[in-house]
Amino acid sequence: MAVDRATVARIAKLARIRVPERDLDALAGELSNILSWIEQLSELDTEGVAPMTSVVAVELPRRADAVTDGGYPDKVIANAPEAVHGFFAVPKVIE
Repeated sequence: MAVDRATVARIAKLARIRVPERDLDALAGELSNILSWIEQLSELDTEGVAPMTSVVAVELPRRADAVTDGGYPDKVIANAPEAVHGFFAVPKVIE
């Protein structure tokens, strides 16, 4: 797939990237090369290949979902500049 100057200019506008006119031809060539490389990848036979997120089969370490801290709300509220009924009080920001 070949990319022309107009396409590069449109992509730059959509991405909100300022690209000088003198660089449009060079970017068009680079994008064309990238897209042709991607087209080469579509020629590979991936039938029967399982999708993977890593080249190494790794299970993420998991920890027990248990409360290990807390149970002292009075100490937490002591740090609040203002507290009401055991909760942090903040100024109203919406009229």
